[in-house]
Amino acid sequence: MAYVDQNQSGQKTVSAVVSGIILAAVGYAFINGLAYDAFKKAATKLNVIDIQTPPPPPPKKPPPPPPKETPKVESPPIVTPPPVVQPPVVAPTVITAPKAPPPVPQAPIAPAPPPVPPAPPKPSQASPAKARGNPGDWVTPDDYPPAALRQGAQGVTGFRLDVGPDGRVTNCTVTSSSGNTDLDQTACRLLPRRARFTPAKDASGNGIATTYSNNIRWQVPKD
Repeated sequence: MAYVDQNQSGQKTVSAVVSGIILAAVGYAFINGLAYDAFKKAATKLNVIDIQTPPPPPPKKPPPPPPKETPKVESPPIVTPPPVVQPPVVAPTVITAPKAPPPVPQAPIAPAPPPVPPAPPKPSQASPAKARGNPGDWVTPDDYPPAALRQGAQGVTGFRLDVGPDGRVTNCTVTSSSGNTDLDQTACRLLPRRARFTPAKDASGNGIATTYSNNIRWQVPKD
């Protein structure tokens, strides 16, 4: 019993589905027909306007490149040239060389004198000159120069006498001063007149020239 009920309920379900499909199809057709008629009626009432689609715009040309900027060349400023200054004309200096004096005539150079022959060698002295008498008597206190005496001048005068081959004095030379000119001059003034010598002799016994040296002590005499 249960099996039979279940089979019948299934058939009913199928029948219901099929019926729903059929109804839906009829309703769709009906609706579409009504819609088509309504659209057709509305189309007849509308003015038909043929709208032409405008052609597409031509492709835009690329913009031209910007013009190259020409660098501005600035003209140099106008400079007024300085006025031309004429330098003063200076007369050239004329230097006149002085005239050279005439050459001085030169005296002829005298020929050189002939060479002096060497002095003959002095003869060898065999014996020296000897004073005659006492040399202390050649100058005495009485010969004291008055001016030196008044000044109280004293001292020792050294002298050298040149003795000739005959024993006479030929010259007197002061070798050391006493410090007073009057005393020195008096000594050399008196000695050549008062001094006497035995001449010096060479090996052959002949008299030869020689010298004699000594000194005189000047001392103020006491009263």
